[in-house]
Amino acid sequence: MMASRGYDMTPTMYSPDGRIYQVEYAIETVKRGTLALGITTKEGVIMAVEEKPRALQTSNVTQKIFQVDFHIGVAAAGYIPDARVQVDNARLFSQGNKMTYDESVEVGTVAKHLADQSHQFTQYSGVRPNGVALIIAGVDQKGESIYVTDPSGTFVQYSAISIGAGSDDVNTFLEKNYNSDMSLEDAAALAIAAINLKEDKKGAIEYVKMAKVTSKDKTFEKISESDLKNYSQNASKFTAQ
Repeated sequence: MMASRGYDMTPTMYSPDGRIYQVEYAIETVKRGTLALGITTKEGVIMAVEEKPRALQTSNVTQKIFQVDFHIGVAAAGYIPDARVQVDNARLFSQGNKMTYDESVEVGTVAKHLADQSHQFTQYSGVRPNGVALIIAGVDQKGESIYVTDPSGTFVQYSAISIGAGSDDVNTFLEKNYNSDMSLEDAAALAIAAINLKEDKKGAIEYVKMAKVTSKDKTFEKISESDLKNYSQNASKFTAQ
């Protein structure tokens, strides 16, 4: 009994069946977080999250989408305080890269850096893995790209992906409806439909927050509620599984 609890409590020891329970618990935290997703298009990238503010909370401040650099944004699912720490780390890394090399950091380089930082928290006693997964999206010299990092230190590139509660069904929905040739407006409508997958109104935007980085300007920009309403008019054309 004591031995099994030892495996359960530390991230530095494998269980007899080759598992690190603390990392798995952290990944479970991500699965319980509200939905976040990212979509790439030939015109730029979309980041969207589901946010349900409390009654008196100021709802025009996005809690789960962050700007890292002028051309990179992050959407988070899981334990958001861990996300803030990682975003601050990414900002410092991005600015350091700019000062050292006099050029904008690549999206994949930021993703690898954050994944390496997450992996460190699976190697030392007295710490716990980060309880958050990040969608890192942007436009750099190589074009539009989206990466996902998780508490284990893994980072993977996607064309379209969701993380958080209900992400398995949403990813199936994205696989069915995503098209690499779609416009940025269609990607935004697809994101709205995906967040409302289990709802009757596919175009509801009450709990949707969104940001984009366009290929033309390569600049992070939060999407206004009026633009969300315009995008939501096309959400109904995307069909569920």
